[in-house]
Amino acid sequence: MQNAKTYLPDRTKLYARRVIRLVSALPKSTVEQVLGKQVLRSGTSVGANYREASRARSRAEFVAKMGDCLKELSESQYWLELFSEEKVIPPEKLAPLLSETRELTAIFVSSIKTARSRV
Repeated sequence: MQNAKTYLPDRTKLYARRVIRLVSALPKSTVEQVLGKQVLRSGTSVGANYREASRARSRAEFVAKMGDCLKELSESQYWLELFSEEKVIPPEKLAPLLSETRELTAIFVSSIKTARSRV
């Protein structure tokens, strides 16, 4: 396993890459492309916001940027669920990415709680 300093940056970048591959494989119809652009924006923003959080100058800035990560993960989950529910992509193919979305959400929630509790 990677050390703590490289684990989340790499994991959030891998998440973005998985989202990019998903969107790249979508059919070119209007619905898929519109929804794809939405999840592409939110899914790739997670890692960028985490990178900013990791360079925060204060605890408050860290918590705010981690909150941005959570917002983007929540939005990504919403779009992925729509893909699944509308069967744009078979639910079984989306399950691993949805699982990763939930796991990252839990990690960021925990990090925010820890940061807020430290005095």
